[in-house]
Amino acid sequence: MSLDPALRSRIETLLANDRVVLFMKGQPSMPQCGFSAKAVGALQDLGVEFGHVNVLADQEIREGIKQYGDWPTIPQLYIDGELVGGSDIILQMASSGELSSVLGLAAPDRTPPSITVTPAAVEMLKGALADSPGAALQLGIDARFQPNFQLAPFDEGAIAAESNGLRVQFDLASARRADGITIDWVDDIRGKGLAIDNPNAPKAITELSVRDADDLVRAGTVLLVDVRPSEERSIAAVGVPFKVFDGNGRAELEALPKDTALAFLCHHGGRSAQAAEQFRALGFTKVHNVTGGIDAWSDEVDNGVPKY
Repeated sequence: MSLDPALRSRIETLLANDRVVLFMKGQPSMPQCGFSAKAVGALQDLGVEFGHVNVLADQEIREGIKQYGDWPTIPQLYIDGELVGGSDIILQMASSGELSSVLGLAAPDRTPPSITVTPAAVEMLKGALADSPGAALQLGIDARFQPNFQLAPFDEGAIAAESNGLRVQFDLASARRADGITIDWVDDIRGKGLAIDNPNAPKAITELSVRDADDLVRAGTVLLVDVRPSEERSIAAVGVPFKVFDGNGRAELEALPKDTALAFLCHHGGRSAQAAEQFRALGFTKVHNVTGGIDAWSDEVDNGVPKY
């Protein structure tokens, strides 16, 4: 069945808007599937500017793009109007440096990370390898710095590091995130299994009292972000400067230096905690959640702020 001309025209317009376009599930700041998250991560790790289309918001585009490029799955990456492929191809090209070459970027740094694998971990991991001849250990570390060990085909050209006679393969982004890690095998109160200590992982989100948040905002040492929609802010808002997600607000915040101190505020502290986690996953290193939200602000800082 041929693609409807009007739909083809819509897709071609989307492709013409940006040199690099990713058809994905969700938004880059909040992908709605693991494959889309991997594709976004690969592009962001290379510093690629790209347009995106959330196919979950447009069923016609979701089905039409599959027919347009004769590619059955999402995500799909296009460069200069030409289909590159899906998540696996994007990751392979990013890791090999081919994607950088296509985009005219400098070749990526393929320096192997420095890793330490303890003798106990080596023993357990070599046991797993012995059961799978021809396999290699592959360690992936995603944008949230969550590790994922798996057996993968041995790739002589992969970025690889060795410790205590054990070889570990990495994709490009994981290699950078893994530098300095220690891999151990534990059998204690934490349970039994591999434990990875990664000094590169961003610090956990810290809770900030409303009094401390008020002091820090007034001192200019933290940026307050009210994540509530405008209709809630019209009912009650704090009396100090704050940023919002409305309009282009979220994109402007995401573009700030990653060491910018951010404190997120909502009604009671739930939505702000989610927003704080999302920004931590983007690489922000000084992220706080304002405990108790604007209700606590009314109780402890300014009782002139209405409660609702």
